[in-house]
Amino acid sequence: MAPHEIRRPFKRRPISDQQKRRELSLLRQSQHRSDAQQRARNLASSVISLQSSSPDVDPEILFEAVPELDEGTESESSSFDVRQASRLRGPEARKWFARQLMLPEWMIDVPDNLSRDWYVLARPAGKRCFVVSSDGTTVSRVRNGSILHHFPSALPGGARKKGASGPANSYSILDCIFHESDQTYYVIDMVCWRGYSLYECTAEFRFFWLQSKLAETGACDPPSFYHKFRFSAVPFFNCDQSGLHSAYTGSLPYVKDGLLFYNKHAHYHTGNTPLVLIWKDESCSQYVIDTDNNGEVPDQQHIVLELQEEGKLVTSDDPPVPFSCLNADFVKQSGLLSGSLIRFAIGDGGLNCVDGRFEKADLQYIGVSNRARAFADSYSKIMFQYMARHSPLKVEDLASTISHENQQDKTPEVEMSD
Repeated sequence: MAPHEIRRPFKRRPISDQQKRRELSLLRQSQHRSDAQQRARNLASSVISLQSSSPDVDPEILFEAVPELDEGTESESSSFDVRQASRLRGPEARKWFARQLMLPEWMIDVPDNLSRDWYVLARPAGKRCFVVSSDGTTVSRVRNGSILHHFPSALPGGARKKGASGPANSYSILDCIFHESDQTYYVIDMVCWRGYSLYECTAEFRFFWLQSKLAETGACDPPSFYHKFRFSAVPFFNCDQSGLHSAYTGSLPYVKDGLLFYNKHAHYHTGNTPLVLIWKDESCSQYVIDTDNNGEVPDQQHIVLELQEEGKLVTSDDPPVPFSCLNADFVKQSGLLSGSLIRFAIGDGGLNCVDGRFEKADLQYIGVSNRARAFADSYSKIMFQYMARHSPLKVEDLASTISHENQQDKTPEVEMSD
């Protein structure tokens, strides 16, 4: 894809209300201001202090959507102290830690004002984790709460050494992806810096601070005795033609796993948010279509849904999207319980949407999902995977949208004369 290509405006029949939810998310964050400082302090203490959850759980399972917290739940989560969190085990611990991250929805429609209001960056392949530096040590935890590394670093308060600057009780929290092949923490977002919470700062501000503050500490320097792993800020671009081209085709020191799109006005919202999107194709990711346990792409798309009361099968969204319903006799004979995660294949009947709303799906029962899994699939992931098999959203579609927006910006307004 050349940066100067101009294509026809991209238009797809609506298959979701993703754009509407983006607008509502922006409105809600302007109306609701939580105790961001206390939330950052609780998270930092939990990452440093909690005993590790079961280490044999694959953290990448938790890349799946986490139910978005409503205002009451969010308030409860932000006041959750270390003593309470330390008693969590298994699925509850995984859910609590997973809810502390801001997780992207899958891009199933192209956002409005893509070239003006969004950044794009190439997501590194690896393990998503929080990194917290405090009181002379640095700890990274993956989404299930398990400790990935416990190490000294050049981050503020990240190592016990003479001449360290800053207050003794200072802490920093970074949202990272650990890239195994070069043993580097690639930083995709900054949640807190030297005790200053960035939860309610825009992505535009957080990214500016990330680029300027991280290099000042020496955290981007090669490893040393007091700095075991190198950190590197993931480059971000305005999502214009040049920026999209750079993120999609540019040479980077890490293996790419798709593109991330951040709304410039988005706060750091814990849980799933339509203000951050992930998009993949075969050119920028090895893992576009889900594989089975043997690493093979199954002939039929597999999805995981949660069984609720009265046999309802729903996604992990908030509110959940109902997909189907199981017969009560089948539920009883199969020994299924409310809350069970069940795997289905999508049959030849496929998925049907009307005016942007899901209507029905041809589901074929496979069985109970892996016990290590904490959540059902999200609606956006199910739809993205279905589109990837049948009618994928292509990078050319993104480029044509940007071109169309640029043409509209250049079109002069015509004044009507009497």
